[in-house]
Amino acid sequence: MAAAARNPGAGPSGAGRWLTWGGYALVLIAAPLLWRSSLGQTMLSQMGVAIIACLAYNILLGQGGMLSFGHAVYSGLGAFLAIHALNLASSGAIWLPVSLIPLVGGLGGLFFAALLGYVTTKKAGTTFAMITLGIGELVWSMSLMLPEFFGGEGGVSGNRVVGEPFLGISFGPQIQLYYLIAAYCFVSTIAMYALTQTPLGRMLNAVRDNPERVEFIGYSTQRVRFIAFMVSGFFSGIAGGLTALNFEIVTAEVVGAARSGAYLLFVFLGGATFFFGPIIGAVLMVFALVMLSELTKAWLLYLGLVFLLMVMYAPGGVASLIMMNRRVHAFGKLGRLVPGYIGLLVGGLVILAGVAAMVEMLYHLQLNQALGPQMSFLGIALDASSVSAWAGAAIVAVVGAVLFEWVRRRFRRSWISVQVEIEAEIRKREAAAS
Repeated sequence: MAAAARNPGAGPSGAGRWLTWGGYALVLIAAPLLWRSSLGQTMLSQMGVAIIACLAYNILLGQGGMLSFGHAVYSGLGAFLAIHALNLASSGAIWLPVSLIPLVGGLGGLFFAALLGYVTTKKAGTTFAMITLGIGELVWSMSLMLPEFFGGEGGVSGNRVVGEPFLGISFGPQIQLYYLIAAYCFVSTIAMYALTQTPLGRMLNAVRDNPERVEFIGYSTQRVRFIAFMVSGFFSGIAGGLTALNFEIVTAEVVGAARSGAYLLFVFLGGATFFFGPIIGAVLMVFALVMLSELTKAWLLYLGLVFLLMVMYAPGGVASLIMMNRRVHAFGKLGRLVPGYIGLLVGGLVILAGVAAMVEMLYHLQLNQALGPQMSFLGIALDASSVSAWAGAAIVAVVGAVLFEWVRRRFRRSWISVQVEIEAEIRKREAAAS
């Protein structure tokens, strides 16, 4: 009773779990029906793959406390094995349905995770991170030294339309491939969530939090890390196999440090300490790599600033912010904070507009000198060489900062007041329950 009073609604009931997973399946099914364009369905397919990859990475980072700088090795090698299996199936050398190609990638990821993880997981902490970084660089350098397997700079290409269509399904149209990705995404998500509820998943959390105590009660922390590493490698390989089907080409980029860094960055932004955090991070990753990179050449700068702000003010990621407000909502007090959130959003957007205008003008002067100083920002014509344009952008940023700080102070007082009221209500419930 006391636990329920302290955190109402924290643990979903059986019906709640069915609703959650049913809603998740419904979103996966309905998404391509709402976004019918080729770009929309391609982005949805990439999101499905990214969800599997980020959840697999979070088995190490969030659940096991293992910071890996080279986890793209296992999704990348799985992608190469999958594309080679696809080409063998296309040539008739082997019989293998296209729908099972991602499992080849998964088994490849599992194999390499078992091979390399046995050495990697002998250490923990900073040493583990440095070993993974070294292995990542080693595999990436090998991708240029072994063109017979990695295809050299051009990579390895294939054709996912193999044989006669089955019930009209050839996986040629993007929507057909999307639903294959969605099926793997749904099953993989359930499987990785189920892992968190097993004794292995609980012991992995214990290894993360207190490895000395785990050793004291008779468990091998290295063995627990190694098993988790192999599980993560398997699901990473599935993501790699789906990537091979989606793009029909695999290059050395898939095993590079940039891909590993993207997994780390967006899992952290989504919230590594919550199971659904990497799902949020995966969606953000696709938006950043596909949409934001097309909108501006300074997208990496913006991404770095967002990461810096999250580390400073919300180290638990987006998921932690959601869970904090879920608690407030459970006590019926979220409405009091909505005006403050709106004010913070408006202030933040004004700051962003001012700072982004200055960044875009600087990039324009540095990279597009041949086009002249005239440029367009949010539909507004700006002269990047004009002092008035820079002064105007600076004034907008300063006004936004003043507004944001004023709202932030008022919001902080409201937040503290709400938390005090919640704690008082919790004590009242506990007293009534006892």
